[in-house]
Amino acid sequence: MKFRKVVSVVGAGNVGEHTASLLALRGLVDVRMFDLPRKDGERLIEPVKGKALDIQQMLSALNIEGKVEGYTVTPEGEGYEALKGSDIVVITAGFPRRPGMSREDLLDRNISILSVIAGKIREYAPEAIVIVVTNPVDLMTYAVYRILGFERNRVMGMAGVLDSARFKTFISKETRISPMDIHAYVIGGHGDEMVPLISISNVGGIPLKDMLPRERIQELIKRTQFGGGEIVDLMGTSAYHAPAASIVEMVEAIVTDNKRILPCSVYLEGEVARYYEAESICVGVPVKLGNNGVEEIIKIPMIEEEREMWKRSVTSVKKNLTFVEELLNARSAL
Repeated sequence: MKFRKVVSVVGAGNVGEHTASLLALRGLVDVRMFDLPRKDGERLIEPVKGKALDIQQMLSALNIEGKVEGYTVTPEGEGYEALKGSDIVVITAGFPRRPGMSREDLLDRNISILSVIAGKIREYAPEAIVIVVTNPVDLMTYAVYRILGFERNRVMGMAGVLDSARFKTFISKETRISPMDIHAYVIGGHGDEMVPLISISNVGGIPLKDMLPRERIQELIKRTQFGGGEIVDLMGTSAYHAPAASIVEMVEAIVTDNKRILPCSVYLEGEVARYYEAESICVGVPVKLGNNGVEEIIKIPMIEEEREMWKRSVTSVKKNLTFVEELLNARSAL
């Protein structure tokens, strides 16, 4: 009999590895990690198994209960049988954008990777809730949602939690007040057109607009919108500590059924899509997370300036959706 929830993390690079480690440290779930091997001359190296063993030994050192297992898989989809029994599957696998690579090339490459993974989730974990982290996350969430054919409440993308954390960090540094007392939402696409909601952001209940001058708030918005790029410039690689923590926050909300309101990229349709003027796309909005995944999509109020920013963000997401559809249709025709 299974007593603990199982979270499978597909992709054991920086984000996936740190996600698995943080989940294990929380002691709430058992973790399964999946990744490709690599060759060192004639020798086959299986890093995912070593990372899982290392994390397992870390738990022993800290006297934390939990099970962490690593599984080597192939690009063609072999080795995913251990997805069976997963309550949540987190997809961090993907190809990073390289110099000279067009956005279309990146989409093609990552949809190819995620098509295989989604097919295996559908085969081995048809009841799982799926969290997509692979970039560009709104488009990849849409692609996985289409491929899986799951109910929309069981597929979501991680972006808004991370973007909101960055916004809170910058507000905290500026006001010298603990982020625990700062409430700030960032919605929209996970990119330069994301929308920090100033009208409802507050510090200890005091509206942010009453604490900081407008020009300074605009500077914090800009820094938030380019927060990922700032880290890439400083580290030479994309962030992984804060993204992993953001994934864990979503997982914990689902596992503990605590009904958190968190901004996630989800598929919009019907009345809520009309409210957001964003029909049939995945984009970041506040949602209530619980045992059933996305249990409610919150219709958050926006002032006129924010609504205009929102429309630009939706347009930015839609821009590449036609190409994603073409790729998906081409693959389904094979």
